[in-house]
Amino acid sequence: MTDTHGAAQASLSIDHTAVDGIRVLTVQGEIDHVVKDVLSEALLSFDGATPRTVVDLSGVTFMDSSGINVFVAAQKSMSDAQGWLRMAGAQASVLRLLQLVGLDQVIGCHSTVEQALTA
Repeated sequence: MTDTHGAAQASLSIDHTAVDGIRVLTVQGEIDHVVKDVLSEALLSFDGATPRTVVDLSGVTFMDSSGINVFVAAQKSMSDAQGWLRMAGAQASVLRLLQLVGLDQVIGCHSTVEQALTA
């Protein structure tokens, strides 16, 4: 399933799958203020189940502070619901941003989706 809404269509797509009961969101495009609500909705739509989510960022070519804020809020929400959020496959520029703001110390960042699923 791919979610695209309005202006966000051209710059972001999110595919949803599940592996052993863990949601895997594969994000492609750019994460900025234009698409932050689409990303937030995808992350926070865990329907009351224990939220265990891996976000595959390998297709993300750009992320600004809007993305950081969405991930911080999602991490808090999932943690409050006794779940967790992990990230995988971030390209160098996105990984650098995650490291600069220290988000990699709050949310587990892994090289691959497989590593994130088994961490």
